[in-house]
Amino acid sequence: MNTDYDVLVIGAGPAGENAAARSQSTGLSAAIIEAHLVGGECSYYACMPSKALLRPGEVMTAVGRVPGAAAAVTGDIDIEAALSRRDSLSANFDDSGQVGWLESEGIYLIRGHGRITAERRVAVAHEDGTVNEYQASTAVIVATGTGAAWPPIPGLDQVGAWDNRDVTTAKEVPRRLVVLGGGVVGVEMAQAWKSLGSEEVTIIEAEQRLLPREEPFVGEELAAAFERLSIDVKVGTRMVAASRQASDGPVTATLEDGTEIVGDELLVAVGRRPHTRDIGLETIGLEPGGYLTVNDHMQTTTHPWLYAVGDVNGRALLTHTGKYQARIAGDHIAGKTDNITAYGDVKAVPRVVFTDPQIAAVGLTEAEARAKHDRVTTVSYNIGHTAGAAALGRGIRGTAQLVIDDGRRVILGATFVGPGVGEMLHAATIAIVGGVTLDQLWHAVPSFPTMSEVWLRFLEEYGL
Repeated sequence: MNTDYDVLVIGAGPAGENAAARSQSTGLSAAIIEAHLVGGECSYYACMPSKALLRPGEVMTAVGRVPGAAAAVTGDIDIEAALSRRDSLSANFDDSGQVGWLESEGIYLIRGHGRITAERRVAVAHEDGTVNEYQASTAVIVATGTGAAWPPIPGLDQVGAWDNRDVTTAKEVPRRLVVLGGGVVGVEMAQAWKSLGSEEVTIIEAEQRLLPREEPFVGEELAAAFERLSIDVKVGTRMVAASRQASDGPVTATLEDGTEIVGDELLVAVGRRPHTRDIGLETIGLEPGGYLTVNDHMQTTTHPWLYAVGDVNGRALLTHTGKYQARIAGDHIAGKTDNITAYGDVKAVPRVVFTDPQIAAVGLTEAEARAKHDRVTTVSYNIGHTAGAAALGRGIRGTAQLVIDDGRRVILGATFVGPGVGEMLHAATIAIVGGVTLDQLWHAVPSFPTMSEVWLRFLEEYGL
């Protein structure tokens, strides 16, 4: 077996696949090391299955907004078909298609668990117990991603609580679901299973609002939508204990005020932790278990030959930013663009929460902008007042907001709340990355009747 490559990538999720492909495309030989499924968390346990679970309810709601069409919808969601579609979008946990793509790109796949043993050396423990060591002539890229964080709550380890993998692969609809955490995973899965038939869904969030990292109005408007769906939202409170009296019995979540919430399943969705505890970092003087600090070339700050892309570096825990970082790293390793550094993953991170209403945001929030810039203005508009929203159906509402640097007259951040607004986000991303001024945007005419007309309303609100 040829054990020498220019680039060794540990982890075959989207970031790792793209890092290997980018390196290979520049003429470097690349091998990728993976112990589980090629395609990673996003393909099998996160992005794809979660959106499949949300889609039936989203469609039903969209049809219900349209007079004439609403009357044509009778009956309930076909749960078996919905779960089958979920499994299909996850390739039924068969990564042969992803492996075939690696082969088509000329990337060698090494099955097993990779651990760094020395500079540019990685030992791979295979399933049969054998170990092979591989040498990279140029670089090693860590792309091992993250897993669910587990808070130190008494009893939580004993109740069989779900993490994101469990909730997206569940075979039956839980009658009562308790969700610990009001972040992206928590709110998406609360709405998904409620739309699929869960009778009671309760979200417990320690912060004062859902999606606390976004603009305050986001959490407020999402909570209002959840109230209409009979999803119980408890914010500003902490869970202090968990218990389950029988292995197949109900689980009880106890809050700090003594309130007890009973469910059939408990989802823990309080954040992520990097998969760096067992990849050999200690052999090169790095502390295992934490995020890997990188520069804007995605090089670790202590070892120029070691790169980290995707969730594992902690810069932006999103699939698309991991793929962006992978392209930066691959080009830098090849020496193609030594003068180009990453900044899109810190300046203009696009993020979409696929609830109904959708939440789409990019760049800085108003609070973040005011902490960094002296002159900041925000303009907002109810997206439901556009002609495009009226054409889509009844009852469409949601706040859209721009955060503007008055000195340079450019956009620092944008947030949209409403159905399908994720498809509107890229215009804002381009404006931020490109430094497009408001005066230039005045000549970018939005089509009618679309919800993108909100861009014209933004400029009018600003005073142009």
